[in-house]
Amino acid sequence: MPLIATNGVELEYESFGPAQAPAILLIMGLGAQMILWDEEFCEALARRGYRVFRFDNRDVGLSTKLEGAGMPNVVTALADVAQGRAPSAAYTLHDMADDTAGLIGALGIDAAHVVGASMGGMIAQTLAIRHPKRVRTLTSIMSTTGNPSLPPASPAAMRVLMTPAPTQRAAYIDHHVEVAKVIGSPGFPFDEAAVRARGARTFDRGVSPAGVARQLVAILASGNRKPALASLHTPTLVIHGTADPLVPIAGGRDTAEAVPGAEFLEIEGMGHDLPREAWPRLVDAITKHTARAA
Repeated sequence: MPLIATNGVELEYESFGPAQAPAILLIMGLGAQMILWDEEFCEALARRGYRVFRFDNRDVGLSTKLEGAGMPNVVTALADVAQGRAPSAAYTLHDMADDTAGLIGALGIDAAHVVGASMGGMIAQTLAIRHPKRVRTLTSIMSTTGNPSLPPASPAAMRVLMTPAPTQRAAYIDHHVEVAKVIGSPGFPFDEAAVRARGARTFDRGVSPAGVARQLVAILASGNRKPALASLHTPTLVIHGTADPLVPIAGGRDTAEAVPGAEFLEIEGMGHDLPREAWPRLVDAITKHTARAA
């Protein structure tokens, strides 16, 4: 898979579908590599007549790791936010959105239909705010606005979020499965074998605990997007599960309320993941949204 240089980093990406088709760009979440956009999911979108791109954000997978920035103190960053201060961060979601804008341009695309999940939704929102001409449509999945008045993650979800991933392969895979069980979708079957295989593939592609911590602090340092979202003219779809313990559904509703004319779709029983059984509904919703804009 190729690398593209943008905004001072190199991003690993992969594409599916015909080269001349309209582009859908998929942005994954905190500490998550592009492979969490499953190949079959990407191919299902491509069969609807799109060229689909997925990529590793900075600090994960095969993209640039900002190792010189060191390991941030996440506890201090959380304390800063609780006291109304902006934490010190190696970069923010603004930088990650600029990475993405540069990737779109380097791919030779004027604008893409942008789909983001979790932190990827935050990046997608920021991209639409900072680089509106690069975003044909916005789809924000299981994400939020950064509004500090919204309810927090459940204690169990916060515990797994704050637990550093092991650096040994077998332990890492077990941890990957445990996280998926805690934040996943109670309304859908849990395929442990598939999750375990994905954890192994994630580890083998390369993991960076410090990179994940830097991404988390980037979220904390980026503040509240809700006022800026009110100025968007980008056709927007917001999708959220009713059983999300990490980003409660109030975050999705807040996003849809913030963006003028946004459509909101809630999926019963979906947590903070993309369960295979929900893919047909997700693909239908995304492609109907992009087709309306076209």
